[in-house]
Amino acid sequence: MQRNTVIRAMHDIGLAAWFGGSLMGAVGLNGAAGEVSDRRERLRVANVGWNRWTPVNLAGIAVHLVGSTGMLATNKGRVAFQQGVGTSSLAKAALTAAALAATAYSRKLGAELDRAGEVPAEGGVKPDEDTPADVARTQQRLRVMQWIVPGVTGALVVMASLHGEQQRPTEVLRGVFRRVASR
Repeated sequence: MQRNTVIRAMHDIGLAAWFGGSLMGAVGLNGAAGEVSDRRERLRVANVGWNRWTPVNLAGIAVHLVGSTGMLATNKGRVAFQQGVGTSSLAKAALTAAALAATAYSRKLGAELDRAGEVPAEGGVKPDEDTPADVARTQQRLRVMQWIVPGVTGALVVMASLHGEQQRPTEVLRGVFRRVASR
């Protein structure tokens, strides 16, 4: 077995930024925007914060994807021959695709809200009775998506933990023997 510290760190640090940033944004940034005294500034303040975070988030996602690809390449033998690793790798790939789609859709909704400018709102993702209907619909969609992104990226953290457990020498041996026995 060889060490893959750099790619593993890229995987983990990128995923930590993606998960942590999305969770902090949902709880902290969107929550704090509702505390701005001028209702017409609340949405704008949330958008300014998300616009500042977007390049960092993109970099974190890219670093995670490079690390994930590197880890998959260095573990291709285990993926092929250790029972359970291929299935968990497929599940992780599906979760990654879902997280990417949810993040892209959230960013699209955020850009729509950014274009809305200064409109009255209860918060970044909470319309009030004076919020224009199209903006309110977008806010309501983003209110759901703000929890989906950390939910799916959190599931990726769990999958990374599972993959770490599957690399224990006893697990590798057990998985290879099970694969051979099932053929």
